Amino acid sequence: MQIQTTLPFACTPRTVRHLMLPPKCVLSVSPPSKVRRTHSMPPEKLEVFRSLEGWASQCILPMLKPVEKSWQPDTFVPDPSLPFEEFMDQVRALRDRTKELPDEYFLVLVGDMITEEALPTYQTILNSLDGVKDECGTSPSPWAVWTRAWSAEENRHGDLLRTYLYLSGRVDMKMIEKTIHYLIAAGMDPGFENNPYLGYVYTSFQERATFVSHGNTARIAKECGDPVLARVCGSIAADEKRHENAYSKIVEKLLEVDPTGAMVAIGTMMEKKITMPAHLMYDGEDPRLFEHYAEVAQRVGVYTVNDYADILEFLIGRWRLEKLEGLRGEGKRAQDYVCGLAPRIRKLQERADERARKMKPRGVKFSWIFNKELHL
Repeated sequence: MQIQTTLPFACTPRTVRHLMLPPKCVLSVSPPSKVRRTHSMPPEKLEVFRSLEGWASQCILPMLKPVEKSWQPDTFVPDPSLPFEEFMDQVRALRDRTKELPDEYFLVLVGDMITEEALPTYQTILNSLDGVKDECGTSPSPWAVWTRAWSAEENRHGDLLRTYLYLSGRVDMKMIEKTIHYLIAAGMDPGFENNPYLGYVYTSFQERATFVSHGNTARIAKECGDPVLARVCGSIAADEKRHENAYSKIVEKLLEVDPTGAMVAIGTMMEKKITMPAHLMYDGEDPRLFEHYAEVAQRVGVYTVNDYADILEFLIGRWRLEKLEGLRGEGKRAQDYVCGLAPRIRKLQERADERARKMKPRGVKFSWIFNKELHL
């Protein structure tokens, strides 16, 4: 992962379209470098997380929902325990509701689902973070308890979206399943460096992005006449909002106990770019699948560059970064960089939009929707 110290993308229509990221996502990733930095957190910082275990137990774990009070996917899909004809009536009703949804919407919803289905990768990466990983698989550490329970809550999202899409008949499940297979096998490199400072900055941003994205898919489903799908996406968005609050609270605490270290971590992740977990998605046919999918998400209004800037500004405000005092050299430089980044992103987007308006539209076929062509 290349670390850039300037605005981390070039001012061209094509590269800016990489910013038009869908769920669990934000900016495009640079080509992987041969040497990756790992275990960048100084050993003495491990004590920071040990000292916060009591706080995490009291303030973070209660943000999880008990299993018995959590929604489950079966709430939103046809009931297979019903007599066959009643079950089929529910399936027909689902298909009737979804028939007015545009292909572009289904394309983005598939991308959301595929991203959620790569959950094994995300849990694996969180368990690589020094000082907070699950050392034995059942560790009682509050950091490990959180990661396992967070994964359990997240696991329902892909299951529910996959079932709904399968029953809709609007998508090619074989190509979708191949994409999931490729994606989990490919993994991801979010640039954490096994460093929980970086990891929790990333997850704060990404969970906020997912909340925004699923909220927008809920709105569009409601507008297009599928209130059940709207509730599906809305329920997922609510989970993501709760997870965002937890991760953001962790960063807030790090800013309190180690302001310079936390501020440098925020600056480092924003310089690297917050990469979409599914940026390596591939269906076996389109080597630029992620780029094309991201363009559709931007055009539909599910997730845009302006959303990225909005999230950055939201977190700057929540973490009160502009008012953070007592920072040492590197921390002050990171503060200045991060607090001035959002306006630069918006200006870059305006220039790219102007260039894009002069470009000739092109058609791209997507295997997920039976090779239908969408104009980008």
